[in-house]
Amino acid sequence: MSNLINETMMQYFEWNLPCDGTLWKEICREANLLSAIGITAVWLPPAYKATKGMQDTGYGVYDLYDLGEFNQKGSIPTKYGTKDEYIEAIKVLRANYIKVYADVVLNHRLGADETEDVIAYEQDPNNRTKNLTNPINIKAWTKYTFPGRGNVYSDFKWNWTHFSGVDWDENTKRSSVFQFYGKHWDNQVDKEKGNFDYLMGADVDLNNVDVVKELISWGKWYLSTTNVDGFRLDAIKHIDASFFEEWVKKLRDSSGKPLTVFGEYWSNNIDALNNYIKETKSEISLFDVPLHYNFFKASFSNGEYDLRTIFDGTLVKEHPELAITFVDNHDTEPRSIIRVLDS
Repeated sequence: MSNLINETMMQYFEWNLPCDGTLWKEICREANLLSAIGITAVWLPPAYKATKGMQDTGYGVYDLYDLGEFNQKGSIPTKYGTKDEYIEAIKVLRANYIKVYADVVLNHRLGADETEDVIAYEQDPNNRTKNLTNPINIKAWTKYTFPGRGNVYSDFKWNWTHFSGVDWDENTKRSSVFQFYGKHWDNQVDKEKGNFDYLMGADVDLNNVDVVKELISWGKWYLSTTNVDGFRLDAIKHIDASFFEEWVKKLRDSSGKPLTVFGEYWSNNIDALNNYIKETKSEISLFDVPLHYNFFKASFSNGEYDLRTIFDGTLVKEHPELAITFVDNHDTEPRSIIRVLDS
């Protein structure tokens, strides 16, 4: 992730933090201490407005442009604070020689403002290459008008054409996997369930040129607004690799920064990770999930684990320059307050 040796990144949040909007302020208070104990980078949680407002950890994305500035989803602040507090936390961290990485979710949207009538196929949830029905009419939550923000920062309004499918039909009040008629899932994704493009909510269609243009524009806005040093990319096993290859290159070129970018491809299959690295032309690093599972097995081995094999089948062994090593994170140990990830 860097040319420096023994960098240490801290994940400065966990899933069950109180919904009191104080995290950004806490970071300002703790930045000097973090630097003193050797933390060289901090991974911050999603800073934009999510579907449950202050009750949402940030992964149920509603409006990427609302960093705690507009009255949407029941609050102005996010779970972690306001936009001004977020910007100040980043400034304080960087003043203490700590790099800042922003958590980004580009796979899906939730909490749409309006429904739309759409023609779709219902698919087998366990095999997304198999349709269970002929085309049917559904009512999908796919229209995002952002009434609390209006056209500030962007006048782009999302509708069903910007998505590939959803998991809810408002007509029948029923959950399933519905792929929109005329759409197809991305190809350069994990092959679990036949095709694992679809994860949840309204699945962003990265084959839509307007969507790609908007997400590149948002990324440039985010970098100029926040001055972060890079991104942690969520759920990338569900996102076409070719999109990230282009997205990262465009943002590096426009910002003039090297930008550290690392993704969460949650798979114990080293071949799947190697393939995603190949498809993204090594533009992004990945969390070493296979190493995480090796640590897990070793910890429950009653002292019988052969530590000489701890790096077998891991990313740090095959692509050490692109491996982000970790023991646990907010998904695997939700009651833990803070994680330290050695890069």
